[in-house]
Amino acid sequence: MTQLKEVPESATDKLVIYQIYTRLFGNTNTTNKTNGSLSENGCGKFNDINSKALEALKQFGISHVWFTGIIEHATMTDYTAYGIAKDNPLVVKGIAGSPYAIKDYYDVDPDLAEDVENRMQEFENLIERTHKNGLKVIIDFVPNHVARNYLSDTKPAGVADFGFDDDKTLHFAADNNFYYIPGQPLSIPSDVHPPVEVTEPYYEYPAKATGNDVFWANPGINDWFETVKLNYGVDYLNHRATHFSPIPSTWLKMREILFFWAAKGIDGFRCDMAEMVPKEFWGWVIPEVRQRFPEVIFIAEIYNPGAYGSYIFEGKFDYLYDKVGLYDSLRRLIEGHGNANDITRVWQQESGHFSNRMLRFLENHDEHRIASRFFAGNASRAFPAMLVSATLHTGPVMLYFGQEVGVNPQGQEGFSGDDGRTTIFDYWGVPEFQNWVNNHKYDGGWLSAEQKKIRQFYANLLKFVNESDAVKYGHFYDLQYVNSGGLSHNYNDNKIFSYLRFTDKQKILFICNFDLENSYSTSVNIPQGALEMMQIDTNSHCTFTGLFGNDQVLQNVMPYRIDVEIEKNSFLIYEMTQ
Repeated sequence: MTQLKEVPESATDKLVIYQIYTRLFGNTNTTNKTNGSLSENGCGKFNDINSKALEALKQFGISHVWFTGIIEHATMTDYTAYGIAKDNPLVVKGIAGSPYAIKDYYDVDPDLAEDVENRMQEFENLIERTHKNGLKVIIDFVPNHVARNYLSDTKPAGVADFGFDDDKTLHFAADNNFYYIPGQPLSIPSDVHPPVEVTEPYYEYPAKATGNDVFWANPGINDWFETVKLNYGVDYLNHRATHFSPIPSTWLKMREILFFWAAKGIDGFRCDMAEMVPKEFWGWVIPEVRQRFPEVIFIAEIYNPGAYGSYIFEGKFDYLYDKVGLYDSLRRLIEGHGNANDITRVWQQESGHFSNRMLRFLENHDEHRIASRFFAGNASRAFPAMLVSATLHTGPVMLYFGQEVGVNPQGQEGFSGDDGRTTIFDYWGVPEFQNWVNNHKYDGGWLSAEQKKIRQFYANLLKFVNESDAVKYGHFYDLQYVNSGGLSHNYNDNKIFSYLRFTDKQKILFICNFDLENSYSTSVNIPQGALEMMQIDTNSHCTFTGLFGNDQVLQNVMPYRIDVEIEKNSFLIYEMTQ
């Protein structure tokens, strides 16, 4: 079996991203009424993310903060007093609304401002504050769809709204911003029952195609019925024929939106559902942005491993989500029914040739919280998997706010129901995270003993990641093939995964036991080829020094084999020296 070895493109520091759901991060309100209003349940503000919070994140080991839900989106909260058009609740998900139903690409969410009329300045102050604390800023770019009632009241002079010049008599036209269903009105799903009074029907004629590629007039309740699909020059009902020359109107408008936000000091864009937008657009717009803002990074939310290469090499993305690959494999192991050999298959089949471009995570706003009954039911069960996520390759690792204190959503918060996720649609307080916020002291003053243990693991992990030359810059070598199938004593390759990370300065062996019930007394073989790559003399003894809570020092050991005792649901890390 041939071992593939990742060669980093350059010795850049490893990104450690912390996703903040901005509406919830600083909210200290504990009411948590299902479908509660802004005044009842409260809302976190830009100003809540103060220097204490940002300094704490920096000390925790974070390099980039992804502020989620920044751009103005449709909501059931009435801001007409501030010149913001009211949204019809029939096309809004949740009292607060989905942050991915953008209503004005040139404005920020008024919920997040203490002074609504000064909302953009408050966000610009947050950008400045974040930079002063040594952190970089990422925000969402949502290119595939907009809110049904998109209307920018803050757009720059000379900018036309999406759909302003569309020919609505045609299903498709290359310069239309939307797709239409001529002659038919939109039919709102019959099971949409907003928790607020509906004073008038929602009327859309002709109907526009729905955001998740629904090209008919009656989307369902599980569709993205609150959004409209944007047209990038692909005629989906005509064999996906493409019309990219001349450059479509939507491309040009989106380029200006990216320019607008990058000029405010945004360091990166997490691009929502990037694979629903043609890679040709990305391959054009990303270089356009980088001509003006060369340091800006682009991260693609993408779920099709078969498209990974094209979105990196043709689409010009810096990093891609690794949900379908590593996340899914690790989740199965955390839940007790996975196979550790799947990790090998991930880097071989899906991302083996560009693993340094994959963004690894175990939580984000779309996924179940680890501690919830829908996932592991216990935050500590994910510790070995989180180690793998953070150290498998040089690519970025991401945490979702509250992951580090074991957030466990319980009960129905609002639109999304009781689903093991922290709501993105409603006003809410997050009790476990509020224990760390501690009335905006951001010192963990109210954390329980168990929460402190969880947070300490993550603090130790990020410290290890940031200080390890091998993890930040090193090569990767998978050891499964020389240890599976009985090649190593008592090595259960279904539950144990081992690998090497190394540079000229540091050589590290990782051994992870995902078995939730059994400990192992096992051996781990290291092949001659790997030792030669690490420039370790195969005929001389080696010292294995434990790292990350492992205080063992194994001396006078031949480098090609190590015998260890590894506890259930745990890991061992050794630095190899001669």
